[in-house]
Amino acid sequence: MNSTTGLASLEADDPWDLAKVGQKWQGELERAERYFKSWIDRCTKIEKIYLQQSGQDSTSNSSAKRKFPMLWANTSVLQPAVYARVPQPVVERRFKDAQPVARMASELVERNLAFTADDADLDSVMRAVRDDFLLCARGTVWLRYEADFEPLDMGVEPSDPPAEEGFLSGGMGDNGGPAPEQITDERVCVDYVHWSDFLHSPARRWKDVTWVARRVPMTDEEFDKRFPEGRTSLNADGQGSRQGANQTERAQNEGKINVIEIWCKSENYTVWIAEGAPVALEVSEPPLKLNGFWPCPRPAFGTLSTSSLIPVPDYVYYQGQCDEIDVLTKRINKLTDQLRLKVFYPSGDGSVSPAIEKAMRPDNDTVMVPIPEWAAFTDKGGSNAIVTLPIDQVQKVIVACIEVRKQLVEDVYQITGISDIVRGDTQASETATAQRIKSQWGSIRIRDRQAELARFARDIVNLAGEIICDQFQPETLMLVSGIQLPTAAQKQQVQMQMQQQQMMAQQAAQRAQQMGQPAPPPQPPQLPPEIQKMMEQPTIDEVVQLLRNDSVRGFRIDIETDSTIEPDEDAEKQRRMEFVQMVGGFMQQAGAIAQQTPMLVPVMVETLLFAARGFRAGRQLENTLEQVGAQLSQSATAPKEPPEPTPQDMINLKTAQVKAGAEETKAKLGVATAQIEHQTTVEQARADMAKSAMQQFQQPQQPVYQQ
Repeated sequence: MNSTTGLASLEADDPWDLAKVGQKWQGELERAERYFKSWIDRCTKIEKIYLQQSGQDSTSNSSAKRKFPMLWANTSVLQPAVYARVPQPVVERRFKDAQPVARMASELVERNLAFTADDADLDSVMRAVRDDFLLCARGTVWLRYEADFEPLDMGVEPSDPPAEEGFLSGGMGDNGGPAPEQITDERVCVDYVHWSDFLHSPARRWKDVTWVARRVPMTDEEFDKRFPEGRTSLNADGQGSRQGANQTERAQNEGKINVIEIWCKSENYTVWIAEGAPVALEVSEPPLKLNGFWPCPRPAFGTLSTSSLIPVPDYVYYQGQCDEIDVLTKRINKLTDQLRLKVFYPSGDGSVSPAIEKAMRPDNDTVMVPIPEWAAFTDKGGSNAIVTLPIDQVQKVIVACIEVRKQLVEDVYQITGISDIVRGDTQASETATAQRIKSQWGSIRIRDRQAELARFARDIVNLAGEIICDQFQPETLMLVSGIQLPTAAQKQQVQMQMQQQQMMAQQAAQRAQQMGQPAPPPQPPQLPPEIQKMMEQPTIDEVVQLLRNDSVRGFRIDIETDSTIEPDEDAEKQRRMEFVQMVGGFMQQAGAIAQQTPMLVPVMVETLLFAARGFRAGRQLENTLEQVGAQLSQSATAPKEPPEPTPQDMINLKTAQVKAGAEETKAKLGVATAQIEHQTTVEQARADMAKSAMQQFQQPQQPVYQQ
């Protein structure tokens, strides 16, 4: 079942009276058409001139060669100069610091915007807007959100409850209530709006506009599907017809109903009304809650004054010169028809006039015309033999006309700035400075036009990004971008498993201690690489919460576009090479510094990340650089552990230990020997003393005589 997010049909108790609303807006639309009537008439004539359809049959070769296509030529030169390629969305963090959620949200939105640009064929839309901008000085588009629904199979229980936005009540269920539906696909549509199909309230500045409207031709089938009861609101002829439509528009819209979609900012509602019908088809609240309210960006305006929003096409400023160029072109072509050799010769009696008339016929090229009254002819300037028409005078007039036309073309180039673009062409023999000066001068006159279309493209991408952030389901965001993020429930489940593993390890350690065995050292739970990578990423719930919050999203995410002008074909390659050279040179210098001063590693890591975030090419490597930088910082600041000994070191250590043991044993043996020798010496000394004393005791004593 296919459905679009349209406006809900009004019931009988709705606060809006369809008849009064229809009457009011028919008056507003008529007032706006009168306000823009002169501009619409002027643009209609300019478009006919551009297509060579003004005044004559465009299929006639004679009319085509009598016109100088100055408007087409100027437009063809300006078309690739102001827009040459589809704008590429660039979604960045407003402040390029370590914000994993904002970085992932930016990546998701950028990839969805890139897919939207391809799916909506943004390039063809921008080219149509560019042509309206150059011809009529105004181009615009209209954005809308579409979703496809299908009934939810209530017999199958989903593993994870889908998001609330993923369901829409519709139909009747088994219990009499509305049968739930789920979104199967959703998209952002970018519709091109022709310059004559867009209206807005008269105002001096765009911020003062109170309502915008666009004309939507619908077939009978589309009308009946969109407005089942809308036939009663149409005109008597059964179709909403546009008054004043030309023959081409009537042929294009034959069998279609013109419906006007109106967004009123002052009343905060939207209105659908058939053109010329007295009763509105539908009134409701806006289906999209946009910050600027409008579903369209500010139109790409050309020349504007400060008094109104009625633009002035560029062709108006050199239309007089183009008219003179066309007049001279017609004159040159007529004179060129006279550049034929016409020969006159004498031919008996008769009148001269028929011969002259025959010679001057345009279909006669080199012919010979007999002259009956040759005497009369020669008396008026002819020679006596053969006479030719004086075509040299015609040639002089043609040359003079060509010179005047050339000057007029040069005047047009000066007015439009085409001469500056041509002056910007360079030659291979010129110096680089001269080429650069010419290139800058050649683009100075069209720089404002380039900036206006670039601003318009940026506004389109901003609106599309806002719709994606507010409306797209998480499943769509991940499916389109190709990035799979875990949900909060999945992360919680993995964390619970890790806690269970830790509890089991603690219980095993306690049992080992109770049994008197040494407890194993605590180890963090090991996860598979894909699970570990998943745990390091933010959850899709956090990303969607950031995208849904308008205030936070505006402060943390910035949506831009790169240039819409044709770039250098090696620009992207050059950016990547600059990034690689920057990272390589920095790593080479940082490695030498880190070996000498490990404390500076965290500073160098932050410096590298600061430099990498400035390169768009480095955003994809930012997460890897952050992980590697964290590991380097942690290893640099951690206390140094002794290195693991090699087998040779173990042998040397064992040999040294054996030698030390032998030396220690030898020293102990020497001490013991010295102690034994000392003890022996002491015992010997004691024995000698005892023996000496004994000998002295055994000798007889001599008598002592008194004198």
